[in-house]
Amino acid sequence: MTIAASNICRMTLIAAATLALQSQAARADENGVSLWLPGFFGSLAAVPVTPGWSLGTVAYHTSVGASGNVAAARQIQIGQVPATANVSLNATLKARGDLLFIAPTYTFATPVLGGQFAIGVIGAVGHVDTSIAGTLTAQVGPIVATRNGVLSDSVTGVGDLYPLVTLKWNQGVHNYMIYGFGDIPVGAYESTRLSNIGIGHGGIDFGAGYTYLNPATGFEFSGVGGFTYNFTNPTTDYQSGIDFHFDWGASHFLSKQLFVGAVGYAYQQVTDDFGAAAFLGGFKSRVFGAGPQLGYLFPIGDKQGYLNFKGYKEFASENRPEGWNVWLTFSISNAAPTSTVTPTRRTITK
Repeated sequence: MTIAASNICRMTLIAAATLALQSQAARADENGVSLWLPGFFGSLAAVPVTPGWSLGTVAYHTSVGASGNVAAARQIQIGQVPATANVSLNATLKARGDLLFIAPTYTFATPVLGGQFAIGVIGAVGHVDTSIAGTLTAQVGPIVATRNGVLSDSVTGVGDLYPLVTLKWNQGVHNYMIYGFGDIPVGAYESTRLSNIGIGHGGIDFGAGYTYLNPATGFEFSGVGGFTYNFTNPTTDYQSGIDFHFDWGASHFLSKQLFVGAVGYAYQQVTDDFGAAAFLGGFKSRVFGAGPQLGYLFPIGDKQGYLNFKGYKEFASENRPEGWNVWLTFSISNAAPTSTVTPTRRTITK
């Protein structure tokens, strides 16, 4: 079985789509918001692609909820509770987001260190709603105060910019990758607002991945792991800890154009935050997620079109909300050469 150019713009698209979650009001690290979003990479992540320009767009929706320390951290961050207070909170945080991500990428034909080098940038625009409802009791010294009610706000705007570079190698059915990723904090962000699309600070992420792709059987499996280092938020003087993440995807091609499969992730913060309120401790976060995926490839003139749907259900979270999210991805890029036999060799020009 010959598999078509199924990883067209895959790296950039998965990056754009999964970045959507970080615009939510409660995720991980400072106030539950992390630079890296689980699910960033997926199936075919390490497979080289056709050289040249590609463009990916992702329509994204997410809905998450949390209580306890995550909701308390948000109230402290927006100035509703002193960071020195002892807090007892019976409240629920809810957040919903609808975003559109645009991800142009250029893949070079000339090998770099024997592999294929690509560089791109991801931008976003969208709308986020966040609310906290419940009862909060705070004590500072001998003074005790209790508040009941709802805090809520929303924001519509642009997100941060996320540069991404990758270097990939192919050896038959085995594919390898290293990557570098960053955050340029230019998006809509205010430390006193519940809802933000930017995260308010920069950061860098490095990692490596592997893809097994067998054109004869149509089976594929990918895994990518990495670490995130967060810079200090200059507005709040808060620095999130180092995060570890592992994303995976598995798929089976039913034909040259159609594949089905599953995706998942594991996320664990490995070092404490600096600047968290004393009652929050190190505020380390953890979450797991899994769900289905469906992909379809089709020609657009002399280009290659690609549609992908995937979704995640989260579970086993700690200091981080659980929820669900769905992505609808469309990309267009150069088609693979017609003379190419296998997808693992088609994209490398020597």
